Amino acid sequence: MIAGLEVHDLTLHEDNRGWFKENWAGQVLVPRQQNVSFNARRGATRGMHAEPWDKWVSVASGRVYGAWVDMREGSETYGETFGCEIGPETAVFVPRGVANGFQALEDNTTYIYLVNQRYAPGGAFCSYREIDWPLQPTELSEKDLAHPMLADAEPMPPRKILVTGAGGQLGKALQKVWDEKTADFFTRAEFDITDAPDLDFSRYWAIVNCAAYNDVNGAEQNRATAWSVNADAPAGLARLANEHDLTLVHVSSDYIFDGTVETHTEDEPASPLSAYGASKAAGDTAAQVARKHYVVRTSWVFGDGPNFMATMSQLARRGVSPKVVSDQRGRPTSAEDLAKGIAHLLASGAEYGVYNITSDGDTASRDEIAGAVFIGMGCDPSDVHPVTTEQYGAEFGAEAPRPKESTLSLDKIKNAGFSPSNWRAALAIYLATLS
Repeated sequence: MIAGLEVHDLTLHEDNRGWFKENWAGQVLVPRQQNVSFNARRGATRGMHAEPWDKWVSVASGRVYGAWVDMREGSETYGETFGCEIGPETAVFVPRGVANGFQALEDNTTYIYLVNQRYAPGGAFCSYREIDWPLQPTELSEKDLAHPMLADAEPMPPRKILVTGAGGQLGKALQKVWDEKTADFFTRAEFDITDAPDLDFSRYWAIVNCAAYNDVNGAEQNRATAWSVNADAPAGLARLANEHDLTLVHVSSDYIFDGTVETHTEDEPASPLSAYGASKAAGDTAAQVARKHYVVRTSWVFGDGPNFMATMSQLARRGVSPKVVSDQRGRPTSAEDLAKGIAHLLASGAEYGVYNITSDGDTASRDEIAGAVFIGMGCDPSDVHPVTTEQYGAEFGAEAPRPKESTLSLDKIKNAGFSPSNWRAALAIYLATLS
């Protein structure tokens, strides 16, 4: 049997007038288009076309012999064929990349099917001769006559993951986790999440949104921009995901909380303190509108790009003794841990929902983390001078309010099978890349 192909028995409600059936009642796929193929004469044969979408096929009148060939590149059942007779009492779910064909067994046969994408040219083809049809094929199209045998046909490539914000810390980390066969990475210039380009989304099965407006202080003055990127855009991505039956991964933040509890769980209500936090909280909620979603909350990310750890290491190199706030506590996140955690959620088929992902280890204040950076750079941690948020603001200018406690609970992601590294070990590895 071809992997993923499903044959369903439908109930026909019959009386003296004929019959009635629920041809589709929510099974397997979410349809976007309904198509009808009428076949006037017995023996008319159509196929074999592997399309880049799923299909739900049945019959409205007459009977057909349905046939399928697995043309999915890398499939465990690639090349296998399957056929069965279909009447009004049968429906078949045909996965993307499985070539579909049929032969009318009666005159005036009507073949009907739902698909979860709008029709567009493309797909893969193999010859109808791959199938042992019950009748001598007649009424073949010129295209069907010309299709190659499977051995000479191009297979259907697997769908990929679409990643936005490829130029950021997380986007770069994901490029080390997924190769070009697994994911397509888009920079802001290539895929602006506030104005999504018109792509062929049938080539993808998931979207990972790494793009964001991350200027916490700047959001206080540029609220419209922060809201457009962090709130409106995720709402648009959720609509796009539902329209194309995609899984949406959206990255959220500890800044959606006011920091009045020591450890934040996934079910804590949002309570943002700043314009940035409010925009991230709205995007967090909007992304959950996607039927298939993982909203990933994280904090204090460090990786390839501008971040707190990089700033502290530069100051240590220059012999500068920075003043760092001591009353904001949390757990830093290696971009590598965040990337691997997201990859785990998608690969494992974990239950959809909200997950916290940070690096593991102890909770530390920002000045303690800065001291850890100084130690890692071979400098004296006492050169880091702790100050309160109020003292820092009085000297350097008031900043947007930040949560005092930013530690995110990791119980749920660990129960899903992913264990992040200790942030101190991850920091040591990171600092080694900077020296």
